[in-house]
Amino acid sequence: MSRRRCWKGKKLWGACVQLYTLRSEKNWGIGDFGDLKSMLVDVAKRGGAFIGLNPIHALYPANPVSASPYSPSSRRWLNVIYIDVNAVEDFHLSEEAQAWWQMPATQQMLRQARDAQWVDYATVTTLKITALRMAWTRFAARDDAQMAEFCHFVAREGESLYWQAAFDALHAYQVKEDEQRWGWPVWPEAYQSVDSPAVKQFCEAHREEVEFYLWLQWLAWRQFAACWDTCQSFKLPIGLYRDLAVGVAEGGAETWCDRELYCLKASVGAPPDILGPLGQNWGLPPMDPHIMVARAYEPFIDLLRANMQNCGALRIDHVMSLLRLWWIPYGETADRGAYVQYPVDDLLAILALESQRHRCMVIGEDLGTVPVEIVGKLRYSRIYSYKVLWFENDLEKNFRAPGAYPQQSMAVASTHDLPTLRGYWECGDLTLGKALGLYPDEVILRGLYEDRERAKQGLLDALHKYGCLPKRAGHKASLMSMTPTLNRGLQRYIADSNSGLLGLQPEDWLDMAEPVNVPGTSYQYKNWRRKLSVSLEAMFADEGVNKLIKDLDRRRKAVAKKK
Repeated sequence: MSRRRCWKGKKLWGACVQLYTLRSEKNWGIGDFGDLKSMLVDVAKRGGAFIGLNPIHALYPANPVSASPYSPSSRRWLNVIYIDVNAVEDFHLSEEAQAWWQMPATQQMLRQARDAQWVDYATVTTLKITALRMAWTRFAARDDAQMAEFCHFVAREGESLYWQAAFDALHAYQVKEDEQRWGWPVWPEAYQSVDSPAVKQFCEAHREEVEFYLWLQWLAWRQFAACWDTCQSFKLPIGLYRDLAVGVAEGGAETWCDRELYCLKASVGAPPDILGPLGQNWGLPPMDPHIMVARAYEPFIDLLRANMQNCGALRIDHVMSLLRLWWIPYGETADRGAYVQYPVDDLLAILALESQRHRCMVIGEDLGTVPVEIVGKLRYSRIYSYKVLWFENDLEKNFRAPGAYPQQSMAVASTHDLPTLRGYWECGDLTLGKALGLYPDEVILRGLYEDRERAKQGLLDALHKYGCLPKRAGHKASLMSMTPTLNRGLQRYIADSNSGLLGLQPEDWLDMAEPVNVPGTSYQYKNWRRKLSVSLEAMFADEGVNKLIKDLDRRRKAVAKKK
């Protein structure tokens, strides 16, 4: 039995944040759940309704450089790197941990990690795991309510949690033996099956190590739940919005635990288009729709329930995957793939039911090629569409009027895969793409520059037409550089949109240029590492930032009153 429509929200705004990018005076070189809690308070006090997050799925403590939140080890568990060690009681109670903390070498390492412009995942992970191991030794000796709560958590979450912890413990063991053992497909064969005698023997022999990783998941869960409690205390309508990645990495815990569910001889991606004649291969094995149906959709239901915890909205990356996915045979290029259909009506019905049960809105990332047959289904199910300013124009570069944005949508200026406001206006993405070798065809690149100039002019015309810029501002885009006035005007434009939800990026409040991710690259660019230019404390003390947010909040409230 299912309800046909997802939970519905109101006209609201919030900040869209890549959690790892947050700087603060106390974090350990990466944004953490403590920073999130602090930022929620700052956003709430300024009229915001939510903070939207990147996927916070479990990654790889034993291989921290594999940092993409969209290629997780498991989507059912959390990324333990986001644990705020400062908030862990046993870290402060452990004499060993405090002695280590006071060492000059520790403080120097911490300072370097905190001051770095890019997240140094290896250093941050070393610092946090070292500290948390000492704290765990102290915690493991407890016989009190906290230990009882931990044991209850482990019992309640069952096999899924246990095998996540077992995977992390085994992965750490394998990497110690050989750094090249990035995932279970390259482990010794005896360890490649979750139910093998060797795995059972390992778990028995390394019971405390497995328990340590169970404890890390408990800490992460508690701290994220505390962020949700903060949302509740401020009566935020949404509070937190989470992001569900389209798949998992080939060599992670989710595939290791359930090899039958995933088609490991295929990968999902995107078909060829004009900018990518060979298409895209995301390196993520797809779920087998036949197995999913045979199990009465239990894997899909479990996934939704895990990701609708402690939040008021869930963004589904590549929502078209509910209808079809581009499957690529293992070892082939993306142009050799084909679409595989999924039972869309059943999946949407389940999504609607879980949405209602959790009182959790659903936002569908529907960028790129969107099949006609799914558009109406998503709209009927009350799944919010995703509207990016850069794409909301026609062939003549006439931009969609703010009032013409659909109410059942979330409006954003940009995303983690696209340039910031400054980056877009200065064509920084095209310049960087050329330097990284993404555009070997000069004709295509020239066409992209020309298209951008036309889009900028169309956008500037729209900003003037709808009163987002002062009349004295320039009217010729080719002569205009990015200024605070133009930056504010672009954010005003989407703030004035009719969309029920508005997502604003701190990067644009700070007028940053550098992207956080460059699609189509791996080693060529430091993806998923670029931090915000200033700390949270400095950002929310900045008069210009506060003035901007106040202006956008006021305009957003004015739009709401029109309805």
